[in-house]
Amino acid sequence: MTEDHERIRDLIERWAEAVHHGDIDGVVADHAGDIVMFDVPPPYEGVRGLNAYRETWPPFFAWQAQGACFEIESLDVTAGEDVAFAHALLRCGGPEELAANPRMRLRLTLGLRRQDGRWVIAHEHHSFPYVEPGADSGAASTPPRTA
Repeated sequence: MTEDHERIRDLIERWAEAVHHGDIDGVVADHAGDIVMFDVPPPYEGVRGLNAYRETWPPFFAWQAQGACFEIESLDVTAGEDVAFAHALLRCGGPEELAANPRMRLRLTLGLRRQDGRWVIAHEHHSFPYVEPGADSGAASTPPRTA
């Protein structure tokens, strides 16, 4: 693992810890001023800019304070000289949600760039897979649907 990979991994782990603790300053600390985020809840066109990004977190923190978890389960980083991306799976849900669907994972994709000598998150995307009601909830052996 290169030094850049380690720095990016540390950055993402610090971000996840800040989310877990409801620390908004820690959440935004390593984000670009022109961050673009596509999140699970609306707005569907995403949010642009650090102030808009900051404003999305208080409702999540309130929900999480009711006992939900936010934990990185797997994290992969690919880094070039000035651009990098990472993808992760996170346990994100309340105890009842996770008990009902223990395989449920939040999917996270991050785009990073080197800015003023440090890595910053410029793009963030969160999603949950869509599972049709009554369908198996994500077994890897489930064949893809065809048209």
